[in-house]
Amino acid sequence: MDGSGIDPFLQDVLTGLARDQKSIPSRWLYDARGSRLFDDITELDEYYPTRTELTILNEHAGAMADAIGPDAVIVEYGAGSLVKVRILLDALERPKAFVPVDISSEHLKGAADELKAAYGDLDVYPVAADFMDTNLGSNLPDGGGRRAGFFPGSTMGNLLDKDIDSFLRTAREDLGDDACFIVGLDQPKSPDILVPAYDDAKGVTADFNLNLLRRINRELGGNFDLDGFEHEARWNSSDSRIEMHLRSVRKQTVSVSGRPFEFQEGETIHTENSRKIALDRFAAMAEGAGWQLTRKWTDEKGLFAVVLLEAG
Repeated sequence: MDGSGIDPFLQDVLTGLARDQKSIPSRWLYDARGSRLFDDITELDEYYPTRTELTILNEHAGAMADAIGPDAVIVEYGAGSLVKVRILLDALERPKAFVPVDISSEHLKGAADELKAAYGDLDVYPVAADFMDTNLGSNLPDGGGRRAGFFPGSTMGNLLDKDIDSFLRTAREDLGDDACFIVGLDQPKSPDILVPAYDDAKGVTADFNLNLLRRINRELGGNFDLDGFEHEARWNSSDSRIEMHLRSVRKQTVSVSGRPFEFQEGETIHTENSRKIALDRFAAMAEGAGWQLTRKWTDEKGLFAVVLLEAG
């Protein structure tokens, strides 16, 4: 519950389904099952971002660790399964503390416990929260070294410009004046590569998207018929983004917490954006939020980039 006593998930669903273009924020895709399905997506042949970014991290973790320095406190926003951060932790000199922030508390606890078992000398402080709404500030532990944010993957592209600005400003306040921030950025490329990455042949991404309806049925008293909706990945060229939608295959009425919503055949619920942000554009956005983009690492084909921001 938020301060008003209204369940934020229910509020977002009721508000989103009442819009002309129905939409639900992408953060609600990530319950425990959704998080596991996303882990499966990252291993698909079509889904290039994870394996490409892992290659970059493996090749350049030493340079990233040198930039961060010894005795650091690492804060990972939208932490997920904590796979990528292990590459960074292995390269760092005496990392003191790790703070993973993720909205799926069950998934986070399991991943944090596994990490703690693997890195016995590392203090791990999991925070179950939406990284967009979290102000960690003085609650962060003191490791004696630099504070470094870590935001791998392509999640930055899920956000609108105003949300990117808000997030980067919050992270700047969290991490402090001597901080740095390592960020993953999916780069603009052909829709022939992008669309299959979000609509795989095995249907895992479709299951991930449809799981949102399962969650609404389970947690909010919804009565969505999952056979009445299908997954759609759509390229929006004007906004340089892939959009995920759930398309109604027929005219139907669905209720959530007792409130009815009409769907026409072909009408969609917009569930996620994945924007491809060019480096020069992101550098300008970061500068406006108090960061300087000082280094970048990319793969040979320029599919993906990892950048280093430093507090300006």
